[in-house]
Amino acid sequence: MTIREMCDAFDVTPRTLRFYEAKELLRPIRRGAKRLYTRTDRGRLKLILRGKRFGFSLEDIRQVLNLYDREGSNLAQMQRTYNLARGRLAAMEAQRAELDLAIAELKTELDAGAQLMDAVRAARTPGKPA
Repeated sequence: MTIREMCDAFDVTPRTLRFYEAKELLRPIRRGAKRLYTRTDRGRLKLILRGKRFGFSLEDIRQVLNLYDREGSNLAQMQRTYNLARGRLAAMEAQRAELDLAIAELKTELDAGAQLMDAVRAARTPGKPA
């Protein structure tokens, strides 16, 4: 695939592809000024985008991708990915717990603020009990 075809297929910019290439995540074939992306590059890009969506660092993604062995077992790659994923899941769950707590606290503060504003409005309205 050309760079334009890759961009269209994966909804990324040429700058993104060049950035991933500079980070040694993709290795397109060079023909003059053209970059041609192979099936392997397409597979790697799918994994890169999935890893980014899950919050993995580019360095973690690069290390996992570099563990791939065409000729042998990919057990090392699978173990590294599994361990990274477990750690990332734990971090995401901790973030969710913190976010749930913050949401609950903010709702409590908003309720208190609404009650206070209602009380102030009632006190300023003539003929209504405060």
